[in-house]
Amino acid sequence: MSVLVYIETHEGEIKKSSLEVASYGRAIADAKKNSLIAVCFGVKDASLLGQYGVDKVYAIPTENDIHFNAERYSNTLVQIATNDSVDLIVVSGSANGRFLGPIAAVKFEATYFSNVVGLPLSYKPIEVKRSCFTNKAFSHSISKKDKVLISLSSNSFGIHENISEITQIDGNYLASTSNLKVMSIDKSLDKVSIADADIVVSGGRGLKGPENWHLIEDLATVLGAATACSKPVSDMGWRPHSEHVGQTGKPVASNLYIAIGVSGAIQHLAGINSSKVKVVINTDPEAPFFKAADYGIVGDAFEVVPELTSKLKALKEN
Repeated sequence: MSVLVYIETHEGEIKKSSLEVASYGRAIADAKKNSLIAVCFGVKDASLLGQYGVDKVYAIPTENDIHFNAERYSNTLVQIATNDSVDLIVVSGSANGRFLGPIAAVKFEATYFSNVVGLPLSYKPIEVKRSCFTNKAFSHSISKKDKVLISLSSNSFGIHENISEITQIDGNYLASTSNLKVMSIDKSLDKVSIADADIVVSGGRGLKGPENWHLIEDLATVLGAATACSKPVSDMGWRPHSEHVGQTGKPVASNLYIAIGVSGAIQHLAGINSSKVKVVINTDPEAPFFKAADYGIVGDAFEVVPELTSKLKALKEN
């Protein structure tokens, strides 16, 4: 029985999070001594997946339906999984992955595991470790079914090259009507996507106004990071809602998360708790963020951040 991974794309390019999904799928396929199959929609060049262990890829064109459609995508995934004798499907923990996963699992009549943080602990039956309670604890879950769909928590497994000889199959997705229709899309103009960023620099009300956001942007430029903000900042219109991170905004699972002038409300911390290293800069030593941070600086952001940016620029130049 083969392993199937869903590969996300953005404007025809394979997303970084999907390379992690492919790496994860390869590791499972090796453990099960199976082949690894990938499905991607609207990709320009699927050959890249051969560097991450994919044996066969279904490249589905979407010229007349370019937007993500969970209803049609799930139909196609299940059709291919059935035809290729797949018993395990893997999707990413992105917003689209979390949307698609449960729908596909129901159609596939499979157990759905969300927030999986590592390789299965056993395969007969399949047992996985999952994060829960907004990443404050872990649970071990066992499937009572032979078919399973896993949603991999972002940045929990890593990207690993594993060269394979890939076969590409071009074909249309399963024709079906859909009740889902995209009316409009507001695109973020960020240089780096929050979802795919290794480093995120975030600002809060401690910046005192949108005119001071250059402090966040300058530091992010030096680090090659994405910029983000707390909910109050986006609510006041200082920054677009596309930058709002937290439990009610975008989840962040970066390698480094730097919070500047962010107090650390529980909803914000819940959304960024999967980040590996958290740094906070705040004038208030009692700010809740300090209890969750790995490193903290008690100081004025208007003094600390320019100095930090300057030092990092000098370090890069040398």
